[in-house]
Amino acid sequence: MKIRTSLLTVAALFVGVLVCFASPHMGTWKLNDAKSKLSAGASKNTDVVYAAAGDSIKVTVDGTDAAGKAIHNEWTGKFDGKDYPVTGDTSSDSRAYKQVNDHTLAMTIKKDGKVTMTGHIVVSADGKSRTVTVTGTDAKGKKTTSTSVYDKQ
Repeated sequence: MKIRTSLLTVAALFVGVLVCFASPHMGTWKLNDAKSKLSAGASKNTDVVYAAAGDSIKVTVDGTDAAGKAIHNEWTGKFDGKDYPVTGDTSSDSRAYKQVNDHTLAMTIKKDGKVTMTGHIVVSADGKSRTVTVTGTDAKGKKTTSTSVYDKQ
């Protein structure tokens, strides 16, 4: 019994390690303000962490809203294009990430079942930076686009 439990534990850890190394998205990313072009009134995600959470991925976001107030939200799911809940974000309640290729994710953000933003996350070939481009509609109904550039920590 102890051997079986030990083997299952080792196997679970191995899967977690594979998930971490299998995707260039994994790790800690810090916003590069100088290279980013955020739309007026957009929140600023200054620190983003992608980490293994069992057989899923956990994305933790810290930053500031348009008024400068601290924000923190979390998402745990898979890069399979399915909606998974978001906690701590007043502007969305679910996100779906889909693997497009080794370095690109497509993202859909929803609030109350309606798509509010879509975008792409692209990690550079050298794995040192990532660019997040999102489009959506602001509170006034105007289409917005933001581009955030992050450096790997």
